[in-house]
Amino acid sequence: MAPIRTVIVDDHRVVREGLRAMLDGIEEVAIVGEAEGLADALAAVEEVAPDVVLLDLRLQGASGLDVCRKLVDEYPDVCVVFLTVYEDEQYVFEALRAGARGYLLKKASPEDIVRILQSVMAGEVVVDPSLGGQIALRAASTRTGDFWPGAHLGLTKREGEVLTQLVKGLANKDIGRALFISEDTVKTHVRGVLRKLGVKDRAQAVSFALRNGLVG
Repeated sequence: MAPIRTVIVDDHRVVREGLRAMLDGIEEVAIVGEAEGLADALAAVEEVAPDVVLLDLRLQGASGLDVCRKLVDEYPDVCVVFLTVYEDEQYVFEALRAGARGYLLKKASPEDIVRILQSVMAGEVVVDPSLGGQIALRAASTRTGDFWPGAHLGLTKREGEVLTQLVKGLANKDIGRALFISEDTVKTHVRGVLRKLGVKDRAQAVSFALRNGLVG
């Protein structure tokens, strides 16, 4: 079989060079381009028409998730596979919702990378094996009925309830009254919601919840 034509998108040059060196000489993969942000990622894909884009989650001046959505929208035949250090299952779900076909950790061996790229090219959606247990446990809890807003992203039931109140536009004091908890407890749960959703403030949390259908 022809080698899997791959473009690396990472804002750290040393990482790109390291991946090239690691995969150099492996006949199943051919690195045909590099990019460090959204604009040059799109340009590289347009120029070399790769089979796969290996993409980091965090890029300078851009989110890897946004880059993924753009690539999937404009180049649907190109498979996007995240290669990142982030092990939180929240990011896995977000990546798959954005259209990624795979999610790999940077500690993966060259053999793991090749195997997963081959699986993706065969039409599979693949998550790094080391994350499989976490994903399975989360999915199992959802299937048994333990579901609330953001459960699949790691939010506790109470944090999901607080998120629902945030979307309603309630202040901390009013959320406390609605849920029969103290205002200080509300503040603690709000911090947990922001951290687990990966957002900076309440407005971003509300936007995230509405955009991803976490609340009605």
